Amino acid sequence: MDAITVRPLDAQADIDWYYALNEACVPEVNSLSADRLAVLIGRAAYAGAAWIGDRPAGVAVAFAPDADYDSLNFQWFRARYSDFVYLDRIMVQDHARGLGVGKALYHDMFEATKGRFACVGCEVNSVPPNPRSMAFHESLGFQPVGQQQTEGGAKSVVLLRRDLVRA
Repeated sequence: MDAITVRPLDAQADIDWYYALNEACVPEVNSLSADRLAVLIGRAAYAGAAWIGDRPAGVAVAFAPDADYDSLNFQWFRARYSDFVYLDRIMVQDHARGLGVGKALYHDMFEATKGRFACVGCEVNSVPPNPRSMAFHESLGFQPVGQQQTEGGAKSVVLLRRDLVRA
């Protein structure tokens, strides 16, 4: 098997497969147009793409507290923390699940953002439940720090935090 490599996500070259992956991962992530995803890549503090050989395997996108971003979960962190990076979405292609792609993306993001931010914030759905994602995040050292309802109560999330090592 080829090794997992992580490189910057390219808003032009990667947008087709990134958009298709995003739509395949709904409702774990919200549906966004390809144009909106491309704009968000440009605003991101971190945007990484994982590859296995010549095939895209996953993506992670995170925002600094001063980002122009209207996500309710991002706004929750902004209201409570001043020094954080918010992981908005992390997704893995079906062919790459269980191969360590998510872990590779997280570790790349931790490396890329340490010294720049005090912590990483993210959320995991509790309604509809996503126990696999919760167990994964706990294994990486994330701790629950809150919860909220979104989409008019159709979704509930657990908000998580993991401290980053300061340089």
